[in-house]
Amino acid sequence: MALIELDDLHFAYPGQAPVLNGASLRLEAGQRLSVHGPNGAGKSTLFRIILGLQKPDAGRVTVMGRDRRAEADFHEVRRRVGLVFQDPDDQLFCPTVAEDVAFGPLNLGRTRDEALAIVDRTLADLGLMHLRDRITHKLSGGEKRLVTLATVLAMDPEVLLLDEPTNALDTANEARLREILAALPQAILLVSHNPDFRAAIAPDTLHLAEGRLVPG
Repeated sequence: MALIELDDLHFAYPGQAPVLNGASLRLEAGQRLSVHGPNGAGKSTLFRIILGLQKPDAGRVTVMGRDRRAEADFHEVRRRVGLVFQDPDDQLFCPTVAEDVAFGPLNLGRTRDEALAIVDRTLADLGLMHLRDRITHKLSGGEKRLVTLATVLAMDPEVLLLDEPTNALDTANEARLREILAALPQAILLVSHNPDFRAAIAPDTLHLAEGRLVPG
């Protein structure tokens, strides 16, 4: 069973040419798949459709073996599929790193003690305990990127969607991100312009152009 299957998706923003025009992909358990293509090709739109934040004009979205159509169908998807945004500042909004990482588990019904235990375990696993009590908005861009990953992993997703995760990263933080992602058990769907990063993290590759996904 595929974790995510998109079949013949069509989508256009109002008054614009189609962004997706028969796009299909399949992500299997344990697979690491990357998508690349020109700016505006629809890569981030694919992620929004997977999470039910955009509704395709036509086509089928199947996640964890179930067709997903109505808003209610996507509540489970958003618990089981974690998205790391392209811009960390869109994802971090609490005063401290610990509060940001605790936010997801608390929303999933964990007690405060349980959530703080998850915070400590997640940050320790990622080698980020030194950032635990830092003020989030004072972190460097690279530190913010690693913390956004921690906020998603704290919710224990089965799939990770990574949208241009190396944007604005220096060499050291990109190397650290590669090291962390390589050690994770989750299936990964990666959008990246960086061919070296794609080859290292998600070597199965699709190219999105003219609304379709093709190998390469």
